[in-house]
Amino acid sequence: MRITRNRALVPLLLAGGLLAAACGSSSSSSTTTTAASSGGSGSSTVSVTTFNKDFTTMSNLKSVTAAGKGKIAVILPDTVSSARYTEFDAPYLAKAFSEAGLSTSDTIIQNAQGSDSTQLTDAQSDITSGATVLVVDPLDAGVGTSIESYAKSHGVPVVDYDRLVLGGSRQYYVSFDNVKVGTLIGQGMVSCIASWKVASPKLAVMVGSPTDNNATLFAQGYNAILQPMVSAGTYKVVANPAGTWDPPTALTEFQQAYTANPGMNAVLVPNDENAAPIISYLKTLNIPAKTFPVTGQDATLIGLQNVLSGYQCGTAYKPIYLEAQAAAALALYMRAAKVPPAGLVNGSVKDTTANVNVPSSLLHPEWVTPTNMQATVVSDGFVPASQLCTGAFAADCATYGVH
Repeated sequence: MRITRNRALVPLLLAGGLLAAACGSSSSSSTTTTAASSGGSGSSTVSVTTFNKDFTTMSNLKSVTAAGKGKIAVILPDTVSSARYTEFDAPYLAKAFSEAGLSTSDTIIQNAQGSDSTQLTDAQSDITSGATVLVVDPLDAGVGTSIESYAKSHGVPVVDYDRLVLGGSRQYYVSFDNVKVGTLIGQGMVSCIASWKVASPKLAVMVGSPTDNNATLFAQGYNAILQPMVSAGTYKVVANPAGTWDPPTALTEFQQAYTANPGMNAVLVPNDENAAPIISYLKTLNIPAKTFPVTGQDATLIGLQNVLSGYQCGTAYKPIYLEAQAAAALALYMRAAKVPPAGLVNGSVKDTTANVNVPSSLLHPEWVTPTNMQATVVSDGFVPASQLCTGAFAADCATYGVH
């Protein structure tokens, strides 16, 4: 269903389902806190701060794994909104379970390939096949609530992975602090406008899909950064496109906004996939590097190359190996009917539909620019320099010490 949107200078996202308001008192929000009492083996050595790219923390959960029964099923959403699910989430989750001592026969990792019916059917089949815990990254609110209702009726607990199901009945939520992700994007735009010396900034502020609560939280973060500049008259927001995670649709939205507002000289984009075709379009207009700020998220290969070459300000990097380990750890505690440690459940996120605070494991994102690219995504092995530094990007890599 298409949502009627408020056309204020800094946009409000209104929706049902997975979406809540991006700004204002009714918005979803994340809070990092200290959780309640913990239990189970490995409690003192498992927290969001102990996970690392070597997965060594997971070995501390072997006794928890041994105490559990049944299978853990992970159902990922698609391969369109982000390539991360196939390239990173699936293998990282498999490794996390393996390092914790869970056998492959007790591990199910699937991708719904963008189909609600497939995601629901997978969940039902997994429970029939002996899954005692589900980890679900829902495609949308409808399928998310259907899965969680079905799981609850069969006594199977659920972890919401990366996206929170508003109105759902999951026990825990695992994600990066998505308001912080949006804050980084907003701060990146502000920094970029200053360093690229953009006079009289006139921005389009884009959003993600109206059916994704993460898009709400991202917007909450970056709108809070932009609002003071807009209120002071330093920045002017000239366009608020409707929102999507589909790159061709994002390009169309931008082209329409740019045609209607030819003085536009910056665009806040909430992910790299949507930013890429917009940047390609700007290049066809012969707009030089470091003159038209564009933001992004996810640290994709093309996004990082756009950052290196001066067409994108930066990208919000979410080390997915941290999120995968947190989700696996929570699922293992649930499988063993043990209370997870306070260091693992370090915050909460408000489900504004159910009006409950969901106990959450919130990881910390990073803002990547050319100057810290080597120390972050390359050092982590997220994107190898051999892929980044090809062709025309070799000179940029040499300039910024990416190797």
